Amino acid sequence: MPKILKIVIMVVTCLAVGYLSGEVTRESVTTWYTTIEKPFFNPPNWLFAPVWGMLYVFMGVAAGLVWARIDYQKELVKKGLTFFAIQLGLNALWSYLFFGLHNPLLALIELVLLWLMIYETYYLFKKVNKIAGYLFIPYLAWVTFAGVLNAAIWWLN
Repeated sequence: MPKILKIVIMVVTCLAVGYLSGEVTRESVTTWYTTIEKPFFNPPNWLFAPVWGMLYVFMGVAAGLVWARIDYQKELVKKGLTFFAIQLGLNALWSYLFFGLHNPLLALIELVLLWLMIYETYYLFKKVNKIAGYLFIPYLAWVTFAGVLNAAIWWLN
């Protein structure tokens, strides 16, 4: 399978997960989320969709680049893609815990595990393809910020 097709498949997969996460989030953003206390550094709601869209594209490109190396580094690629799948599942779960269940504490606990899985994916991807690793840095930074924001929301409420 050509590298570009692997990249497209992974980007579409990531965007689909993002879309499904957004479905859980949409209703709560206009109802429950408006009623809770948020810190002064909470970004405007309109910012989240484009940032996540960009991050899902970066994740998909990174995973496609790694997948394209399967014939050369089979075990490392399989391990990296396994961690990728785990972190993608945890990414979707966070939306359900925070916005679906309205549980910032449980979401925060899960976010720590998510951050660790993202870091491990970054570390493994970087070994396979440096660009794939670098594409995970904005995601790691954003989830770090999201963790601080999540913790502040939990604390304030």
